[in-house]
Amino acid sequence: MESARGDTGAPQTLIGDNRGRRLLKQMAKRYDLYLMLLLPVAWYLIFHYGPLYGLQIAFKNFNPGKGILGSSWIGFDHFERFFDSYYFGRLLWNTLTINLFSMLIAFPIPILLALIVTEIRSRRYSKLLQNITYMPHFISVVVIVGILTVFLSASTGPVNKLIEALGGSPVEFMQSAGWFKTIYIGSNIWQSMGWQSIIYIAALAGVNPDLYEAAKIDGASRMRRIWHVSLPGIIPVIVILLILDVGHFMNIGFEKILLMQNNLNIESSDVISTFVYTTGILKGEYSYTAAIGLFNSAINLILLLLVNRFARKTSETSLW
Repeated sequence: MESARGDTGAPQTLIGDNRGRRLLKQMAKRYDLYLMLLLPVAWYLIFHYGPLYGLQIAFKNFNPGKGILGSSWIGFDHFERFFDSYYFGRLLWNTLTINLFSMLIAFPIPILLALIVTEIRSRRYSKLLQNITYMPHFISVVVIVGILTVFLSASTGPVNKLIEALGGSPVEFMQSAGWFKTIYIGSNIWQSMGWQSIIYIAALAGVNPDLYEAAKIDGASRMRRIWHVSLPGIIPVIVILLILDVGHFMNIGFEKILLMQNNLNIESSDVISTFVYTTGILKGEYSYTAAIGLFNSAINLILLLLVNRFARKTSETSLW
């Protein structure tokens, strides 16, 4: 029995050694490419995986003087405090609604824009439309909020001037909780739709032209060609980008919200990311906000896994 086990184990060890040697030879041949990977790999290890060590402060009463290891362990007390707080429902509702409406409204618009750009026959007008829609992406968030403040001003803003000319009364858009989400999502669409459409335009360029010719011969109209050729051709790209969007569903860039936020619209503008910033950074409650951030990331991970699994079963396209 021992000799039999030794006979079966030796070939497996040799196979493993041969695979390792082949891998090392391939890496030696392409050493320049692997050297290029060192910087991004180091960046991920240092700034993404390294900080995971500090997640334990979410379960501790962190004291900077004692350090992470020296701080006392309190378990899930921070999570219970957050779930029992009066602002938990408001923060969760604002975060979910802003992200949900952004996904439902903002996600299809770059796809439509890419279809319009590719369907414009004039190369000149196609390039002009692309340049016009790309430019807002390069404008600073501070400048965007400044533009919104000027244009939506109740006293001097051109929007309210138009409302007054039509017989209406001025509206305090930037100070209204009811208008906050509409302004935030609308300005995000205007700023990002051109940049996000680049991937779809590139995907449409890769669709086989013979399919369009065959559709024309069959008598398909332009809308039919878009529906039956263009959209199916970019479905894998749409699915992948949708999964990636769902993967950070609970994350909202707090910079723009913080710049737009004031005491009058805080009922609609207070989200988890802004709360973590104001409570964790400004007030120094590191353990408490670490627990909130961990809760936020856990929801993102669960949604990513569920959507990826659903996409793999329905469309046979997924991240893994």
